[in-house]
Amino acid sequence: MPGKNFELRTTPQETAALADAAVGDLAQRLSDQLLAASSHPAPDDPAPALAMLHMLDHLQQATERLQREAAVAAARAGAGYPQIGAACGMTRQGARRRWPGLFHHSHDRPTEHPMTPTPARPFDVLLVEDDVADAMLIEEALSERGARNLVQVTDGVAALEHLRAPDTPRPDLIVLDLNMPRMNGRELLKVLKTDEDLQTIPVVVLTTSTAPDDVTGAYSSHANAYVTKPVNLEQFEQAVQSIDAFYLDTATRPRP
Repeated sequence: MPGKNFELRTTPQETAALADAAVGDLAQRLSDQLLAASSHPAPDDPAPALAMLHMLDHLQQATERLQREAAVAAARAGAGYPQIGAACGMTRQGARRRWPGLFHHSHDRPTEHPMTPTPARPFDVLLVEDDVADAMLIEEALSERGARNLVQVTDGVAALEHLRAPDTPRPDLIVLDLNMPRMNGRELLKVLKTDEDLQTIPVVVLTTSTAPDDVTGAYSSHANAYVTKPVNLEQFEQAVQSIDAFYLDTATRPRP
């Protein structure tokens, strides 16, 4: 299961000392090999220092490649971004920014093991959201929980065009922002819940607005839930995953 506990056997200081000693020894041996032809450099010759600098640069690049490989291996083994970040002394958001896409529903990247059995088909989610940053966070939060086919559109008009296009898969869940150009979320919600073909699709409003009129209006238009976007990134991710867990894993959905 993702997020399993682990404990490093050394303190950060001990690990740093071991790493510095090992890298320094390796870099010295490799730079000596580069300078083998010049057995007695002059005291003011910059060649030894330049050779060391050259080798350390390549070691740094190799380390970054190996770190990416180790992060992928950890993700495949069930570790999440919190554990991967902790191993490198950074937050989960820092780990996500450094190694984006560790958890993705495509076959060429590792998928974090979901806490519930993998469904027979990936869930289809329609995200109606015009904020690029929020859309990326929502996609990452959803994909960390298992197979999700997520389609993002930026306003209500595009959402209706997608939903009414021939052969478009019916989404299992619609996540809807309120404030968007052309047709906003309030207008789209009213259309969805009065359309016989679309009204049974669960719609969760996910927005920054805490205005009582927006909350009441959403429920009056038969939104299934109203969730305010938290400012804190970790809480934002938890909110999205809570929506996902209930509507895609727990709730019984109508058959298409």
